[in-house]
Amino acid sequence: MTSPAATEIHGFVKPGFEPVRDAFAANFEAGLEVGASFAATVDGEPVVDLWAGHTDEARTKPWERDTIACVFSTTKATVATACAMLVDRGLLEYGQPVAKYWPEFAQAGKGNVTVGQLLSHQAGLPGITNRQLRDYYNWAAVTEALAAETPWWEPGTANGYHAITFGHLGGELVRRITGKGYGAFLRDEIAGPLNADFQVGFGPDQDARVAPMFPPAALEGMPEDALLTKVLANPPFDTAQANDREYRAAEIPAANGHGNARSVARIMSALACGGTVDGIRLLSEEAIEAASTEECYRPDLVLLSPMRWGRGFMLVSNDMPVSPNPRTFGHGGAGGSLGIADMDARLSWAYVMNKMAATTTGDIRGGAVGMALYGCL
Repeated sequence: MTSPAATEIHGFVKPGFEPVRDAFAANFEAGLEVGASFAATVDGEPVVDLWAGHTDEARTKPWERDTIACVFSTTKATVATACAMLVDRGLLEYGQPVAKYWPEFAQAGKGNVTVGQLLSHQAGLPGITNRQLRDYYNWAAVTEALAAETPWWEPGTANGYHAITFGHLGGELVRRITGKGYGAFLRDEIAGPLNADFQVGFGPDQDARVAPMFPPAALEGMPEDALLTKVLANPPFDTAQANDREYRAAEIPAANGHGNARSVARIMSALACGGTVDGIRLLSEEAIEAASTEECYRPDLVLLSPMRWGRGFMLVSNDMPVSPNPRTFGHGGAGGSLGIADMDARLSWAYVMNKMAATTTGDIRGGAVGMALYGCL
């Protein structure tokens, strides 16, 4: 702490990880945060669990140990995990057509689109144009519209970030195969067994511990005619919706997972440790390797930057240097949240905040703390 007015940092760091606490505190001292949490595990053991700041911009309500916040697209890492679990069980294959599991999906020339293409943003379905929808809260309406949608480009020839539709596409595969809605699958088969405080869709009884999100004015450098504008036009979507009760109640697996750094790092720890943590087996190491196998690495039509995609996971690359180790993957979310698994170091780490930066897939705050973490290994 550099001054009496410095933000009080709560939680713990294992001896040797003090620089992580310093880097986390530096974000607050620089005025970059309202409230945030950062957590990490090695071999499944928590080595960092920090939180600080407030849940309101007036800074009257402290960010508590059990505060949760919307992590937006970091939620996509759980969709990739769910699909990998189904692959591990022999119920899903990345090389098979999506229509094998979801027959209606074959409409509009999509009969040959593979599961791997779908999960790597190559299916050409980043938005809906065949009908006007009011919101993303009606699962049947959104999935029916996606099944009827004509791809915006020839599937497999390009990738364009499916910012919101990714969750309905992957989530519908989960529903078709298991009979469970995505929120129930996440609760029963991922978060529940791991005792991770992470959920998609919840009731008003949880609202008191949810940190409201404070969106930026606009995404940095985004031209008005950018494809992302079209992607988010139907149904209309903006990050301020995260503070609506209807949004919190809905199942939007690409964008409305709620948790904190501890719970995200806990889920990612199972992946970092080869599928089993604390004796709880989610899936095999072979299934994780398959899910984190590169499907494409090229400029993204929506994000306007090169993206290296696995089967639902963002993979470490020169353009996403979240780790020095090659077997590292995860996902970032609008505003800055991050969830990372590093199989080489058997390390997981996560950053969750409520003051959103103008970014879609992670920002310097979590990245700086993550690099401090690697310096401690």
